[in-house]
Amino acid sequence: MIYKILSRAEWDAAVAAGVFAGSAVDLKDGYIHFSTADQVRETAAKHFAGQTDLLLVALDPARLGPALKWEPSRGGALFPHLYAPLDPALAASIADLPWNGEAHIFPDV
Repeated sequence: MIYKILSRAEWDAAVAAGVFAGSAVDLKDGYIHFSTADQVRETAAKHFAGQTDLLLVALDPARLGPALKWEPSRGGALFPHLYAPLDPALAASIADLPWNGEAHIFPDV
């Protein structure tokens, strides 16, 4: 699985529209950012610290097709980037990602 952290409002809008084009940083960078299970906690700490009302959306990378590219980022680690809009119906699971005042509380990933 790969994971997308985003606000509940962003996800609700995507579900209503039937497509997720990306959050502000995704639109700026030209692709939708994802993280692996090993990367997602660091992503949350680095880019989402203190934010509430977040969701963790899990997706099967095999269902995203050739628009999913694995590219080097932090320290050379390969991160999944989707160069296409995302169909919200492809979500394998959606979980709340609550903030406890110090860190986000993750479900098992």
